[in-house]
Amino acid sequence: MAAYSDYLLHLADNALILGQRNAEWCGHGPILEEDLALANNSLDLIGQARLLYQHVAALRKDGRTTEDLLAYFRDVPDFRNYTLLELPHSTALAPTAAGNRDYAVTIARNFLFSALMVLAWDALKSSKDEQLAAIAAKSLKETQYHLRHARDWLLRLGDGTEESHARMQAALDHLMPYTQEFWTSSAMENAAIEAGVGVATSSLQAAWNDVVNDTLAQATLKRSSADGYVSTGKTCGHSEHLGFVLAEMQSLARAHPEAVW
Repeated sequence: MAAYSDYLLHLADNALILGQRNAEWCGHGPILEEDLALANNSLDLIGQARLLYQHVAALRKDGRTTEDLLAYFRDVPDFRNYTLLELPHSTALAPTAAGNRDYAVTIARNFLFSALMVLAWDALKSSKDEQLAAIAAKSLKETQYHLRHARDWLLRLGDGTEESHARMQAALDHLMPYTQEFWTSSAMENAAIEAGVGVATSSLQAAWNDVVNDTLAQATLKRSSADGYVSTGKTCGHSEHLGFVLAEMQSLARAHPEAVW
């Protein structure tokens, strides 16, 4: 049960952290339509996280765990999201200001992750855990839109101006190595798979490659190398960036831990 709970947390943390990152564009989008689109994307992701955290709380049956506790009162070593999702919106790992945000990085990350999660949610619809299967069915519809949105912009920027093409290629070169973490195994995933409630992401790699390769070819972009350091976010080994994300996201709840809204 502990390993399965960790697997659910992995799925929830992925959605929460990417939702928080995408929400950073609210009021700062390159055009008004995109400002709204990414805000809606974030709401979808945070909604997915809520359902998964609620499921974890129900499974623990300890009378103490709540969705708010899981989102706002865990620390960096407790989170299980992919490292890819906590990175700043920049090809520089140490951006000095919000003005360094690059929309190409946001689009590339959303594309790479959504291409995975469309496949994962589709597989999880057959989970033996009926609650997770229901969450997967709902999340699949939302994630299909996220993928379509990111893919459309990746095509537009990749096959656009010389500058937009260069920025999108740089974003892919920067982010692709972090996708290696998608295919590594972990104890929590293995336990969920053995119980018939999880999915082996390694079984999705070929289909993910097809989506990525086809889209990059249409966008006149080249497939970046994924060689290099393999990140370990899902096993709680994070970059320095997650701490900054959590500090901003959790500040209000921690300042007023007994507040009722």
